Amino acid sequence: MKENNPHILGEAPIGKLLLQYSIPAIIGMTLTSLYNIIDSIFIGHGVGALAISGLAITFPLMNLLIAFCTLVGVGGATLSSIRLGQKDTQGAEHILGNVTILCIINAVFYGGIAFIFLDDILYFFGASDATLPYARDFMQVILLGSPISYVMIGLNNIMRATGYPKKAMLSSMLTVGCNIILAPLFIFVFEWGIRGAALATIISQFVGMIWVLHHFYSPQSYIRFKRAKMRLRKTIILNIFSIGMSPFVMNVCACCIVIFINNRLLNYGGDLAIGAFGILNRIQMLFVMIVMGITMGMQPITGYNYGARHYDRVRRTLKLGITAGTIITTAGFLAGELVPGVFVGMFTDNHELTDQATLALRIGVAVFPVIGAQIVITQFFQSIGKAVISIFLSLSRQLLYLLPGLAFLPSVYGVKGVWLSMPISDALAFITAVLMLIYHFKKIQKQPSVS
Repeated sequence: MKENNPHILGEAPIGKLLLQYSIPAIIGMTLTSLYNIIDSIFIGHGVGALAISGLAITFPLMNLLIAFCTLVGVGGATLSSIRLGQKDTQGAEHILGNVTILCIINAVFYGGIAFIFLDDILYFFGASDATLPYARDFMQVILLGSPISYVMIGLNNIMRATGYPKKAMLSSMLTVGCNIILAPLFIFVFEWGIRGAALATIISQFVGMIWVLHHFYSPQSYIRFKRAKMRLRKTIILNIFSIGMSPFVMNVCACCIVIFINNRLLNYGGDLAIGAFGILNRIQMLFVMIVMGITMGMQPITGYNYGARHYDRVRRTLKLGITAGTIITTAGFLAGELVPGVFVGMFTDNHELTDQATLALRIGVAVFPVIGAQIVITQFFQSIGKAVISIFLSLSRQLLYLLPGLAFLPSVYGVKGVWLSMPISDALAFITAVLMLIYHFKKIQKQPSVS
């Protein structure tokens, strides 16, 4: 069979497939994380410590942007894998057309509303008079370019899920490469400040979007754009939203939590405490995004084999994914505890911000080894179409455990209480995910596997 024929997902060895699909996804997600880290480094050294805090203020708004994008992109990617597992190529192409249109609609809707009420939103998210100008300058450019971001990210998910993990990786390589060139040019040479960093991001994503569009217009692609299939269908939209609702809700909850974190940090630690959270977030996300790369590599394998009723292959994929995810986040734990100063020093040379961020990092990664398994389990349920379970597991960490910790611990421990609430909620969310997996794994084991 051809290398890019998705039906190899039901026949090739699981270990080989997981490497084939995960390594490009890991590279892509790592590059995406580095993309954000590079922006923060250039902003921290080229604009200043308060600019780092201003950038951290934008995280909730960026989470909402990602939420509306993943609602369509992840749901469409999962459905595409399942359709191909059912040998329904025509259905996969209908999904491609609907995802493209929905990405544009969501981007215009979200970007337009956020742009109109931007200052009010940023103040609500924890901005002060000192940090608002930085946050505003960055988000104005990002919101205007959101249609580019949505199409690029949404269709890149479809590309990966339909048998082209290496091309999906190249999309990320293109965007990161362009950003590495453009960001320092716009910040240090043209002196456009934080707005220049945002402009570099959008231009880089535009290059990636052209690459992805070219793929789906190519006659050599396994599924591609066809005029007759570029019409919205109610059934497809509902199915996309049903599966994509899990990452959507997760990101919306993350947005709400970050708003709460920012306001607690502003009250107990000031603007630089918010900057410290921004640095902590970037460092943690480097390792989390690697794990997400593993889950993205798992998604087409588990989705295809679940659709084809190859349950033994589904179980083997899950076990390998959990092992790999745990190894990655354990590495993050060791790095954060043993050499926190090395990571924090990349972002700033401000002594007060360095001290706050170092403390935040040491506490924030205290139970990091279990995070990998928790992420893999949550995404596993999403990849087999069990959206309700995935949503519950996403909400358990954010709402059931983290929010109460943020409400009560800072009143006792001050700003340290904000940092402590994070590892406590991570540990409780891991326990919840394992119990849920054990319960549902028994159900899957009872179902006959089609050879």
